[in-house]
Amino acid sequence: MKTINYVLTGLGGQGILFMTKVLATTALNKRYNILGAETHGMAQRGGSVVSHLRIGDARSSLIRAGAADFLLSMDESEAYRYLPYLKKGGKLFANAPSDAFPNAKVAAWLEKNDIEPRAMEVGKKAMELGAPRSTNLALIAFYAAFDCGPLSADDLRATVDSMSPGPFNKTNLNIFDVCYETGKSMI
Repeated sequence: MKTINYVLTGLGGQGILFMTKVLATTALNKRYNILGAETHGMAQRGGSVVSHLRIGDARSSLIRAGAADFLLSMDESEAYRYLPYLKKGGKLFANAPSDAFPNAKVAAWLEKNDIEPRAMEVGKKAMELGAPRSTNLALIAFYAAFDCGPLSADDLRATVDSMSPGPFNKTNLNIFDVCYETGKSMI
């Protein structure tokens, strides 16, 4: 299998490492090889956090600039900061207002590099659904709606189901389903 590279970004406390765990567990359940690395400055709430996940036959865990197939960002500013990691033709998924993302300065660069930006206010949606701590799962579901990677929506949902503790299971699956459908409506 060709190596597929994910860079996940956000701020401390947003659940970037849990997002990576969901994607990695899903890949392992499909019997794919994975390598991952977490690089972060200030790991406390509010500091920049970035995680690298490589699915396939990668030889190192870090993704070099210009090599990521996907960038999933829980924070709009962090999405802009880590854009250089995306390869030409890569795909960007951000927790940002869909009608204002990307900003005009960045839009031209994305177009020039054939990078497809997708945005949804997943934090706002998770809050509306009564589970602001599940914003990270909302972003994974939004990404899954576009069916553009090696991990299907059904596979990701099954992982969320198996990883969600009893009292949170129903809420997490509801968030997944609602954000998946919201993403599908944007296609």
